Amino acid sequence: MKTGIIQQSLSGFYDVLADGQLYRTRGRGNFRQKKVKPVVGDHVEFTVNDDGTSGYLLKILDRRNLLVRPPVANIDVAVVVTAATQPVFSPNLLDRQLVGLEEQRITPVVYFSKTDLLTAEQFAQLQKVATGYANIGYQAFFNQEPFAPEQLAKLKGLLMGKVVTMMGQTGAGKSTLLNHLVPGLDLATGEISQALKRGRHTTRKVSLLDVDGALIADTPGFSSYETFDMTVEELPSLFPEMRRLAPECKFRGCLHLKEPGCAVKDALEHGIIMKSRYDDYVQFHDIIVHQKPNYKK
Repeated sequence: MKTGIIQQSLSGFYDVLADGQLYRTRGRGNFRQKKVKPVVGDHVEFTVNDDGTSGYLLKILDRRNLLVRPPVANIDVAVVVTAATQPVFSPNLLDRQLVGLEEQRITPVVYFSKTDLLTAEQFAQLQKVATGYANIGYQAFFNQEPFAPEQLAKLKGLLMGKVVTMMGQTGAGKSTLLNHLVPGLDLATGEISQALKRGRHTTRKVSLLDVDGALIADTPGFSSYETFDMTVEELPSLFPEMRRLAPECKFRGCLHLKEPGCAVKDALEHGIIMKSRYDDYVQFHDIIVHQKPNYKK
């Protein structure tokens, strides 16, 4: 029996990396019985067949975290590739992703792509937004040239030795970023549908790529991100700026909505926190409340 990490998942097969070698494995029926599905990034125990290159998965070891979209486990860092345009920048979608990562205790990195397609006015406006996220404490990459060598080198340094996932809206440029990080990789990239204004899916499988000492998952994109498994009481702590201000609120457990003496609402009025972030927080709160099976009073 060996222990390794699932490097790729495709059509019921799982390529497991162990001791510098890849083994193609299949899951035993007990995974289906337990309603547990192995995913890329899982640390697993497996047997090796007589051919020395294939085998069967026996056990999934305890996960540190698990993303549903994209389906990757035990992630250290998530690079949220965010299109500045084509498709149109969506702060709401970005905040949905950031909240999901905060819940899983995964370090987010926000990487703005397609900034070279912006007008000077559009660039200046979005730069203020990027600065706002940086002021919150997020590592935000925003440059006139999205794939400038110094920016790519800085990103590689952040990711070295980590298990990483690329995530973002379809057409945001995840595969393009990976192609710049690894010249010669030649991952397929898609053009934006001018009719639908959203990208065509070009990534069909999930796999971990070795990029200068980092294991990076290239994953399918999505057009929406709607995972809200937290309670309304937990949600404020998933916004770092609110988490920092919460001790200053008059009431313990303040939800920063209608309560008097709320430090978050005071900061909002004085422009200390981003209005778009607060508006998204209120929307997410309402979504969770109406997800009655998941809402805990």
